Amino acid sequence: MSKQQWTIEEDLKMRLDKYLSENSDLSRTRVQELAKAGEIFVNGKAAKSSAKLNLGDVIECDVPEDEPIDVEPENIPLDILYEDEDIIVINKPKGMVVHPAPGNYSGTLVNALLYHCKDLSGINGKIRPGIVHRIDKDTTGCIVACKNDLAHTAIAKQLEDKTCHREYLAVCQWRH
Repeated sequence: MSKQQWTIEEDLKMRLDKYLSENSDLSRTRVQELAKAGEIFVNGKAAKSSAKLNLGDVIECDVPEDEPIDVEPENIPLDILYEDEDIIVINKPKGMVVHPAPGNYSGTLVNALLYHCKDLSGINGKIRPGIVHRIDKDTTGCIVACKNDLAHTAIAKQLEDKTCHREYLAVCQWRH
C-alpha cells in the first residue's frame, strides 16, 4: 500500500474523482472504488468521490498495490474493423471478457490483443493494456484499444469531454 498526498492550491471547484484522475495515475473509476472502500481522505475525513474540493484541502489516499498477475498473449482470432499505428477497433463477440479478472485470466480480449499487437498503451497497467472503455461479457460490439499512451490519453479525454460518443442498439424479438 502506498500513501499519496495532494494539497489544493487553487480554487478549482472540482470533484474529488475528477481532480485525482487528472493529477495522478489513477483512473476516475479507480478513484471512485477507492473512495467507496474508505481509502481516500480530505482533511483527515473519509471522502466520497463526488466531494467538491476547496482551496487548501489536503487529500490523502491509500492506494493498495495491484495483485501481480501475468497476462499471457493468446492466439485468439479477432474481428478487426479498423487498425492503424495508434488504435485498433475490434468487434468483440458475445461471451468474451474484455480484460483479465478473478475467474477469467485467459481467453480475454486483452490476451488476444497482446498476441496480435506489438505494443499497447500502458496507461491502465498490465491487466488492461490499451483498454480505454469496455463492454460487458455478453455484449457484442465495437471496442477501441490504443497502441500508445498518446492515443489512449486523447480518446479517454474525448470520452470524458463527451466530444465523441458511443451508440447502443438493442435487437429484441417478441414471442407470444
